[in-house]
Formats: sequence, C-alpha cells, structure tokens
Amino acid sequence: MSAALIECLDFCFSYNGLTILDHLSFEVRSGDFLTVIGSNGAGKTTLLKCLLRIESGSSGQITIAGKALSDYSQKELATLLSYVPQSAEVMAPFSVYEFVMMGRYPYARPFVSVSRADREAVERALIQTGSEQLSDRLLRTLSGGERQKVIIAAALAQGARVMLLDEPTTFLDPKHQVEIYNLLVQLNRVEGITIISVTHDVTTALMIGQRILALKGGRILYDGPAAALHESEILTNLFETPFLFDHLAQMGTKVVLPKGFITT
Repeated sequence: MSAALIECLDFCFSYNGLTILDHLSFEVRSGDFLTVIGSNGAGKTTLLKCLLRIESGSSGQITIAGKALSDYSQKELATLLSYVPQSAEVMAPFSVYEFVMMGRYPYARPFVSVSRADREAVERALIQTGSEQLSDRLLRTLSGGERQKVIIAAALAQGARVMLLDEPTTFLDPKHQVEIYNLLVQLNRVEGITIISVTHDVTTALMIGQRILALKGGRILYDGPAAALHESEILTNLFETPFLFDHLAQMGTKVVLPKGFITT
C-alpha cells in the first residue's frame, strides 16, 4: 500500500466538454509543502476543488489516507482536508470568533451545544495565527491581512491534517504576504500540517515550497524539488515568457522575474 497521504492516479476533469485536468498522477506525503504553479486556466484551483469534492464528474482515482475520495462523507473529509479560499471571497457577517468556531462543523451534532474541545480548538487557532485580539471584531471590519489570518485560523480549528490554500496572498501588501507565508511555514514545519498551496508568485514558490507541481493546460509539466527549477527552461515553457534569475546573497537563494518589462 502507498504511504502517500493523497494520491491522484490518472485523474481527469472536464467541464462542458472542455478538459481542465488531463490524466494527473502525483502523490502528497504527510508533512509535504507542495506549491502548485501555472498560468491562468492551467487547472490549479480546479484541482483543489476536485480534492474537496466541490467539483464532481471526474475520472481516474483520488485516494486520501488510503481510502477512495468517493467513499468519504463530507464531514469525514472535512476532518482530513481544510480549505483557505482567496481572502476576497470571504465577507460573511460574523464576528471573528463566530467565524473561526464554524471551522468546528465536522464535529458538530444536532441539538448539542459547543463543547469545551471546540472552544479550546478555536482559542488555540486564534493564538497560533496571532488573531486572538480580533475575536470580537466583525469580519467586514478587518484588513485583508487580518482577514486572511482569521480564515487560516478557521481552517486550523477544523483540525484537518491537510490545508489547501488558493492564492493565499494575492490581495495582500508585502508586509502581510511575509506574515502569511511565515505562518504557513511554521504550521508546516512545527505543527506538521501538510500544505498544498496554489500561487502565481514564482519567487515565493521557489523560496518557501519544498516541492513544486507545475500545471500547463491541465497536464503536469513538472513535479519535483523547488530548487531544480532554478536552472531549467521549465518556467519559460510553463508561462511562455523568458525569466531572469538573480542570486540574493542575503537569503542564499535566487529571485525569479519575468523578462521583457519595458523600463523608463
């Protein structure tokens, strides 16, 4: 039996006759930090939604913890996978504490009030994300960075082994981008949470992610260590534009920039 926590085997997904994901086969092991990159329309977000069963009507196989995805109830699946959508998608009319408590829905039972375990999970998640001082605030009053931390807190309160994130820093300023990615690295390396993160930010993907899964036209173009992309033509092929690589001595890594900007 495979030791993979998540395994996709010859997985395909189509919508209105258009193939979005085309025969994907890959594994994610417990503790991985996998970053999924690719151009717009490559199938990155669709892959997350298929893992969560938000999208259906696929072929091939996905297994989670050795069990077919189709065999899970939605509540069972929620104890294994949590989802952090793009921050701008979440503007619910709730307080921070109420919203994070909603992350405990996989453990809720009809006519049973919130348990001590639920409260402890919420309080721990707020502390882990540095959001405890926001507990009484309404979501709509938060900045983008604050709101994204709260959404991650709700995912943590869910207690899942794997966190799926869709463009976690797209709408954030540089300060909050750094805070969010540092938080994700800590959750992965200290708390042992398996991370699958979709992003367009190639430089951050190469710096933060341990492994890159690159999609182009719904197919896997690359699946391997982030460092191996530095000296290859894969990025140029993936995004159909040349790149510049510049060594950043202070961090012992390279900065990756699209080539061809017109400068003044």
